[in-house]
Amino acid sequence: MLSRFADQNSFEAGCDEAGRGCLAGPVVAASVILPPDYYHPLLNDSKQISEKKRDILRFEIEREAISWAVATCTPIEIDQLNILWASVEAMHRAVVKLPQRPDILLIDGNRFKQFEDIPHHCMVKGDARFLSIAAASILAKTYRDEIMQTLDLEFPQYQWKKNKGYPTKDHRAAIELHGACIHHRKTFRLL
Repeated sequence: MLSRFADQNSFEAGCDEAGRGCLAGPVVAASVILPPDYYHPLLNDSKQISEKKRDILRFEIEREAISWAVATCTPIEIDQLNILWASVEAMHRAVVKLPQRPDILLIDGNRFKQFEDIPHHCMVKGDARFLSIAAASILAKTYRDEIMQTLDLEFPQYQWKKNKGYPTKDHRAAIELHGACIHHRKTFRLL
């Protein structure tokens, strides 16, 4: 059963990212502040539920959240910062975009850089423990999948509609055959 972390009177923003392990495309982060009494029976870590359920939850979260935002870091920025700090930067960008300033940040994972003066807590496997992080994981994953499906129209040879940029056997074979493109992360081991 997922729960809140902070008390009912706090604006608790969950933050998560999608796409850290990919060879191509941006890393996408989301930040979500849910109402104190929010509950949805399907809400869980985005990796634990089907694409169809994620799509249902995305629109539910966007409609019911007090505040939500999504932000990205490009493959060039990932190559400049490294994937960990690009993920953190994308989370910072998502928090900046929130219409409601949070009182506390819940971060999925074990590393983060302080954002302004907002207290934060890093939570390993937080997307399977806390409602706001699970909601952020849903938004980050669905927005990133949508980006990769759009990029697939321009670069169908990499099959991003299917693999979303992850290092599948077919994706690596396509890189070997066609070479890397502008959306690949050049500092990653592509082959």
